[in-house]
Amino acid sequence: MTDKSASFIYVTFIRTTPEKVFEAITRPEVSRRYWNHENVSDDWRPGSDWQHVKVKETRTVELVGKVIESDPPRRLVISWANESQKDDPDQYSRVTYDIEPQGDMVKLTVSHDELQPGSGMLKGISEGWPIVLSSMKSFLETGQGLDI
Repeated sequence: MTDKSASFIYVTFIRTTPEKVFEAITRPEVSRRYWNHENVSDDWRPGSDWQHVKVKETRTVELVGKVIESDPPRRLVISWANESQKDDPDQYSRVTYDIEPQGDMVKLTVSHDELQPGSGMLKGISEGWPIVLSSMKSFLETGQGLDI
């Protein structure tokens, strides 16, 4: 059995609404503006597929998974794997977005777990999530994401 005991948690506060945070995660036309990728699903309902598509001429699918739980605009849980490893169940991890109103702000907690210790995925997301979520915060508060 594969050791999937590693996890990563990131918390940020964003001056916006829970609805706008949920849209920033699930609407391709929004996610491309701060992530340079589109998060794409037919309906973001449990059991639905989702893809993380690079916004370039090639429109490469980089990540894939399934929607595990969806409670707009409070919570979204998805499975997550590199597209090239999608046929190996051991390569999937889980991402949970918890979105909580806090007065005129939103507390966004992103938990990425079921990761293999020392894996390339753990290293990549440990470096990637902070900049992506900072870019989302900048975009939602100012209308402009970071240049990532």
